[in-house]
Amino acid sequence: MRKIIVLSMITLDGVMQAPGGQKEDTSGNFKYGGWAEPYGDEIYGKVVQEELKPADYLLGRKTFEIWEDYWPHNADFWPGINEGTKYVLSKTRKKSDWKNTVFIDNISDIKKLKKTSGSDIQVWGSSELIQLLLKNNLVDELKLKIHPLILGKGKKIFKDGTIPAAFTLTESLITSTGVIIANYSRAGEVQTGNMEI
Repeated sequence: MRKIIVLSMITLDGVMQAPGGQKEDTSGNFKYGGWAEPYGDEIYGKVVQEELKPADYLLGRKTFEIWEDYWPHNADFWPGINEGTKYVLSKTRKKSDWKNTVFIDNISDIKKLKKTSGSDIQVWGSSELIQLLLKNNLVDELKLKIHPLILGKGKKIFKDGTIPAAFTLTESLITSTGVIIANYSRAGEVQTGNMEI
């Protein structure tokens, strides 16, 4: 069985929208695009390079369309992005000229994909897809880069409807700019204490 791994740059208040650039995703009149850039350092760069190794990807349609216009022409920065299979959850798109793209259209397709053999599947961006995965208990790992800022608005990684779930911290680093890099693995159900107040 393949793991589904969510990789996300987030703020302290859970915003994940447009960390990379001003024009990346301006939906909802979001005006803070590129908020992650000031926090880069050597540690951050090494972690990102490790995450950019060839993999298979599960993407929402909006993220895919941003990627489809950019990465085929800029793959020097992300070795293997063109070779990895891009599984795209979409009810409206059925084809793309970007090689190794496969369109799927429902949660059942994702469950079937998870049961196949192959490399783990990375989820980047795709806030609505992440919500769907969390609601259906399909996230095996979270690899978060938690930036020391609050934006107050924007697409968030966690929203109402996420099922309660416990995770175990498997690795953590703090960069010189205060970014907490934390990797978590799914650890079963939420445990509660017996203390009475």
